[in-house]
Amino acid sequence: MKAKAAAILSAFAILSVSFSLANSQSVQDNFVQCLLNQSQPSHPITGAIYTPNNSSFSSVLHSYARNLRYMTPETPKPLAIVTALHESHVQATVICSKSVGLQIRIRSGGHDYDGLSYVSSVPFIILDMFDLRSIDINITDESAWVQAGASLGEVYYRIAEKSPVHGFPGGICPWLGVGGHFTGGGYGNMMRKYGLSVDNIIDAYIVDVNGRILNRASMGEDVFWAIRGGGAASFCVVLSWKIKLVRVPETVTVFRIARTLEEGATDLVFKWQHIADKLDENLFLRVILSAENGTRAPDEKTIQASFVAMFLGENKRLLQLMKKSFPELGLKKKNA
Repeated sequence: MKAKAAAILSAFAILSVSFSLANSQSVQDNFVQCLLNQSQPSHPITGAIYTPNNSSFSSVLHSYARNLRYMTPETPKPLAIVTALHESHVQATVICSKSVGLQIRIRSGGHDYDGLSYVSSVPFIILDMFDLRSIDINITDESAWVQAGASLGEVYYRIAEKSPVHGFPGGICPWLGVGGHFTGGGYGNMMRKYGLSVDNIIDAYIVDVNGRILNRASMGEDVFWAIRGGGAASFCVVLSWKIKLVRVPETVTVFRIARTLEEGATDLVFKWQHIADKLDENLFLRVILSAENGTRAPDEKTIQASFVAMFLGENKRLLQLMKKSFPELGLKKKNA
């Protein structure tokens, strides 16, 4: 009797798996067919669709995966990846995902270490924005339009090409995708003077749940507020951002000073906690704590505090400010 029951359960499990696989294949086929139906002759979507049957599927999936824990055989895989080459591909992906009931994971090609842009516990597809990366700088009105697939490094480079006295308050990692950075708020070295990245975004183009392309005026101020820090994937797909450029001096000064516990790091960090928010707004000073090898024994470990700063100005003025506000750090001209 027990053997018969076990055989029945085993057969039922096999049938369940087979049905699940067949159902997934059916959903995938319907999704792809929907994409082809939505495709515009002037911008065909065929070359942007990758399914598990495609030989390039794995390489495209893992292209921007930064965490090896999400690259195992057991990690849930998308039913398809759409590497959008035109805004119409984004519209088609949204419409078709909604039509067949698939979740969309959106990635801009930055450093998503949590896997939020390429892993899900429910059937899903990936909308890859990496190829939508144009940057149009307008120095006359001190603004720029940036597509969601561009990286911060590209944005900074294009601004510098046009002007030595303009910048944008964003993060310090040049390979970080603007799509995720802006929708999460965007903090960086100039935030004490100019705020977060989202404080300097003045317009955007999005694709809403119905596949419509909207700007700030047509999406409404509530949605525009939400996509600047609230995680835009919860509300729409952002195609591009209009950012406000800020004025910067032609010369900026940086320094990095490291101190271990034995060199008074504890007291320095304590002092930093009390003065960091009171420093000149042109100076951003952060602390990075790390474990390092000690100096007294081969296997000894210690804690090191690295004081890393950027100052919007020349080192002469910086040295004056540090001598007044944080003399304990011992900043010298050779350090900056």
